[in-house]
Amino acid sequence: MDIIQLTENFVKDKLKDDVTGHDWHHIDRVRNTALFICEKESSGNPFIIELAAILHDVADAKLNESKEEGTRLLEQFLESLPLEQNDRNHIVRAIATVSYSGGNNAEPESIEAKIVQDADRLDAIGAIGIARTFAYGGKKGHVIYDPSVGARENMTEEVYRSGQSSTIQHFYEKLLKLKDLLHTNTARTIAAKRHQLMENYLKEFYKEWNGSYEEYFN
Repeated sequence: MDIIQLTENFVKDKLKDDVTGHDWHHIDRVRNTALFICEKESSGNPFIIELAAILHDVADAKLNESKEEGTRLLEQFLESLPLEQNDRNHIVRAIATVSYSGGNNAEPESIEAKIVQDADRLDAIGAIGIARTFAYGGKKGHVIYDPSVGARENMTEEVYRSGQSSTIQHFYEKLLKLKDLLHTNTARTIAAKRHQLMENYLKEFYKEWNGSYEEYFN
Protein backbone atom coordinates (compact mmCIF):
# COMPACT_ATOMS: atom_id res chain seq x y z
CA MET A 1 0.00 0.00 0.00
CA ASP A 2 1.45 3.39 -0.95
CA ILE A 3 1.92 6.40 1.33
CA ILE A 4 -1.12 8.30 0.06
CA GLN A 5 -3.42 5.30 0.55
CA LEU A 6 -2.07 4.65 4.04
CA THR A 7 -2.66 8.29 4.92
CA GLU A 8 -6.18 8.29 3.51
CA ASN A 9 -7.07 5.20 5.58
CA PHE A 10 -5.65 6.77 8.75
CA VAL A 11 -7.56 10.02 8.31
CA LYS A 12 -10.82 8.32 7.30
CA ASP A 13 -10.70 6.32 10.53
CA LYS A 14 -9.78 9.38 12.63
CA LEU A 15 -12.64 11.51 11.27
CA LYS A 16 -15.27 8.83 10.61
CA ASP A 17 -17.68 10.13 13.28
CA ASP A 18 -17.29 13.85 12.59
CA VAL A 19 -20.49 15.88 12.13
CA THR A 20 -18.95 19.36 12.36
CA GLY A 21 -18.01 19.75 8.70
CA HIS A 22 -14.49 18.39 9.26
CA ASP A 23 -15.21 14.93 7.89
CA TRP A 24 -13.46 12.96 5.15
CA HIS A 25 -15.43 14.75 2.44
CA HIS A 26 -14.01 18.08 3.63
CA ILE A 27 -10.51 16.60 3.59
CA ASP A 28 -10.96 15.24 0.08
CA ARG A 29 -12.25 18.59 -1.22
CA VAL A 30 -9.30 20.43 0.34
CA ARG A 31 -6.87 17.90 -1.16
CA ASN A 32 -8.40 18.25 -4.64
CA THR A 33 -8.53 22.05 -4.43
CA ALA A 34 -4.93 22.24 -3.21
CA LEU A 35 -3.72 20.06 -6.08
CA PHE A 36 -5.72 22.17 -8.53
CA ILE A 37 -4.09 25.36 -7.18
CA CYS A 38 -0.66 23.69 -7.34
CA GLU A 39 -1.17 22.79 -11.00
CA LYS A 40 -2.73 26.12 -11.96
CA GLU A 41 0.03 28.12 -10.26
CA SER A 42 2.80 25.76 -11.46
CA SER A 43 4.21 26.01 -7.98
CA GLY A 44 4.92 23.76 -5.00
CA ASN A 45 5.67 20.09 -4.44
CA PRO A 46 2.43 18.17 -5.16
CA PHE A 47 3.42 15.23 -2.94
CA ILE A 48 3.97 17.47 0.11
CA ILE A 49 0.81 19.41 -0.70
CA GLU A 50 -1.31 16.27 -0.98
CA LEU A 51 -0.06 14.73 2.26
CA ALA A 52 -0.39 18.00 4.18
CA ALA A 53 -3.91 18.51 2.82
CA ILE A 54 -5.03 15.00 3.78
CA LEU A 55 -3.55 15.35 7.27
CA HIS A 56 -4.36 19.01 7.94
CA ASP A 57 -7.16 18.42 10.47
CA VAL A 58 -5.54 15.54 12.38
CA ALA A 59 -3.81 17.85 14.86
CA ASP A 60 -6.52 20.53 14.99
CA ALA A 61 -7.19 21.53 18.60
CA LYS A 62 -10.97 21.60 18.13
CA LEU A 63 -10.96 17.94 17.00
CA ASN A 64 -8.72 16.62 19.80
CA GLU A 65 -8.57 16.66 23.59
CA SER A 66 -5.82 19.26 23.27
CA LYS A 67 -3.52 20.82 20.68
CA GLU A 68 -0.63 18.82 22.15
CA GLU A 69 -2.54 15.55 21.83
CA GLY A 70 -3.31 16.28 18.19
CA THR A 71 0.30 17.16 17.41
CA ARG A 72 1.50 13.96 19.08
CA LEU A 73 -0.93 11.88 17.00
CA LEU A 74 0.17 13.57 13.78
CA GLU A 75 3.88 13.15 14.49
CA GLN A 76 3.45 9.50 15.48
CA PHE A 77 1.68 8.74 12.22
CA LEU A 78 4.27 10.56 10.12
CA GLU A 79 7.03 8.62 11.87
CA SER A 80 5.35 5.40 10.74
CA LEU A 81 5.63 6.41 7.07
CA PRO A 82 8.76 5.81 4.95
CA LEU A 83 9.49 9.52 4.49
CA GLU A 84 12.63 11.64 4.56
CA GLN A 85 12.86 13.58 7.83
CA ASN A 86 12.94 16.86 5.90
CA ASP A 87 9.61 15.95 4.30
CA ARG A 88 8.10 15.08 7.69
CA ASN A 89 9.23 18.41 9.10
CA HIS A 90 7.91 20.26 6.06
CA ILE A 91 4.48 18.64 6.39
CA VAL A 92 4.27 19.36 10.14
CA ARG A 93 5.21 23.00 9.64
CA ALA A 94 2.69 23.39 6.82
CA ILE A 95 -0.14 21.88 8.87
CA ALA A 96 0.73 24.04 11.89
CA THR A 97 -0.25 27.19 9.98
CA VAL A 98 -3.41 26.00 8.20
CA SER A 99 -5.97 26.79 10.90
CA TYR A 100 -7.49 30.27 11.22
CA SER A 101 -7.45 30.20 15.06
CA GLY A 102 -9.21 33.52 15.42
CA GLY A 103 -6.64 35.18 13.19
CA ASN A 104 -3.84 34.39 15.65
CA ASN A 105 -1.98 31.69 13.74
CA ALA A 106 1.49 32.21 12.29
CA GLU A 107 1.83 33.00 8.59
CA PRO A 108 2.70 29.98 6.40
CA GLU A 109 6.33 30.00 5.28
CA SER A 110 6.43 27.69 2.26
CA ILE A 111 4.41 27.79 -0.94
CA GLU A 112 3.09 24.31 -0.06
CA ALA A 113 1.76 25.61 3.26
CA LYS A 114 0.18 28.63 1.54
CA ILE A 115 -1.56 26.45 -1.03
CA VAL A 116 -3.00 24.07 1.57
CA GLN A 117 -4.16 27.00 3.70
CA ASP A 118 -5.81 28.60 0.67
CA ALA A 119 -7.60 25.34 -0.17
CA ASP A 120 -8.84 24.91 3.40
CA ARG A 121 -10.09 28.49 3.51
CA LEU A 122 -11.90 28.10 0.19
CA ASP A 123 -13.86 25.20 1.73
CA ALA A 124 -14.95 27.55 4.53
CA ILE A 125 -16.72 29.96 2.16
CA GLY A 126 -19.41 29.76 -0.51
CA ALA A 127 -22.33 27.31 -0.49
CA ILE A 128 -20.45 24.50 1.23
CA GLY A 129 -18.88 26.96 3.65
CA ILE A 130 -22.34 28.16 4.70
CA ALA A 131 -23.51 24.56 5.23
CA ARG A 132 -20.38 23.69 7.24
CA THR A 133 -20.76 26.79 9.39
CA PHE A 134 -24.27 25.86 10.48
CA ALA A 135 -23.26 22.22 11.03
CA TYR A 136 -20.41 23.31 13.30
CA GLY A 137 -22.53 25.89 15.11
CA GLY A 138 -25.27 23.35 15.80
CA LYS A 139 -22.79 20.81 17.13
CA LYS A 140 -21.26 23.44 19.43
CA GLY A 141 -24.66 24.59 20.69
CA HIS A 142 -24.50 28.06 19.15
CA VAL A 143 -27.74 29.88 18.42
CA ILE A 144 -28.39 30.70 14.77
CA TYR A 145 -28.47 34.45 15.39
CA ASP A 146 -28.73 36.86 18.32
CA PRO A 147 -29.24 40.46 17.17
CA SER A 148 -28.11 41.74 20.57
CA VAL A 149 -24.65 40.23 20.22
CA GLY A 150 -22.13 41.80 17.86
CA ALA A 151 -19.22 40.15 16.11
CA ARG A 152 -16.14 39.77 18.29
CA GLU A 153 -12.84 41.40 17.30
CA ASN A 154 -9.20 40.91 18.33
CA MET A 155 -9.84 37.59 20.07
CA THR A 156 -7.34 35.25 21.64
CA GLU A 157 -7.47 31.71 20.26
CA GLU A 158 -9.11 30.53 23.52
CA VAL A 159 -11.89 33.13 23.27
CA TYR A 160 -12.36 32.36 19.58
CA ARG A 161 -12.75 28.64 20.34
CA SER A 162 -14.84 28.75 23.51
CA GLY A 163 -16.44 32.20 23.81
CA GLN A 164 -20.14 32.75 23.21
CA SER A 165 -21.18 33.72 19.70
CA SER A 166 -23.78 32.82 17.09
CA THR A 167 -23.45 31.18 13.71
CA ILE A 168 -24.32 34.38 11.86
CA GLN A 169 -21.72 36.30 13.87
CA HIS A 170 -19.16 33.72 12.71
CA PHE A 171 -19.53 35.04 9.17
CA TYR A 172 -18.16 38.38 10.36
CA GLU A 173 -15.58 36.91 12.75
CA LYS A 174 -14.04 34.67 10.09
CA LEU A 175 -15.72 33.80 6.80
CA LEU A 176 -16.04 37.26 5.28
CA LYS A 177 -12.40 37.99 6.11
CA LEU A 178 -10.94 35.01 4.27
CA LYS A 179 -11.15 36.41 0.73
CA ASP A 180 -8.53 39.02 1.58
CA LEU A 181 -6.22 36.57 3.37
CA LEU A 182 -5.52 34.22 0.47
CA HIS A 183 -2.04 33.81 -1.01
CA THR A 184 -2.51 32.62 -4.59
CA ASN A 185 -4.19 34.24 -7.58
CA THR A 186 -6.04 30.99 -8.29
CA ALA A 187 -7.59 30.93 -4.83
CA ARG A 188 -8.52 34.62 -5.03
CA THR A 189 -10.33 34.02 -8.32
CA ILE A 190 -12.35 31.15 -6.85
CA ALA A 191 -13.03 33.09 -3.65
CA ALA A 192 -14.56 36.11 -5.38
CA LYS A 193 -17.73 34.26 -6.44
CA ARG A 194 -18.00 32.34 -3.17
CA HIS A 195 -17.64 35.54 -1.14
CA GLN A 196 -20.41 37.21 -3.14
CA LEU A 197 -22.68 34.22 -2.55
CA MET A 198 -22.21 34.65 1.22
CA GLU A 199 -22.95 38.37 0.99
CA ASN A 200 -26.16 37.60 -0.92
CA TYR A 201 -27.10 34.91 1.59
CA LEU A 202 -26.73 37.31 4.53
CA LYS A 203 -28.87 39.96 2.81
CA GLU A 204 -31.62 37.39 2.29
CA PHE A 205 -31.23 36.08 5.85
CA TYR A 206 -31.79 39.52 7.36
CA LYS A 207 -34.81 40.16 5.11
CA GLU A 208 -36.43 36.96 6.29
CA TRP A 209 -35.40 37.48 9.91
CA ASN A 210 -36.92 40.97 9.94
CA GLY A 211 -40.06 39.96 8.06
CA SER A 212 -39.39 42.11 4.99
CA TYR A 213 -42.14 40.82 2.69
CA GLU A 214 -43.01 43.83 0.54
CA GLU A 215 -40.60 42.87 -2.26
CA TYR A 216 -42.52 39.63 -2.81
CA PHE A 217 -45.54 41.65 -3.89
CA ASN A 218 -43.85 44.23 -6.12
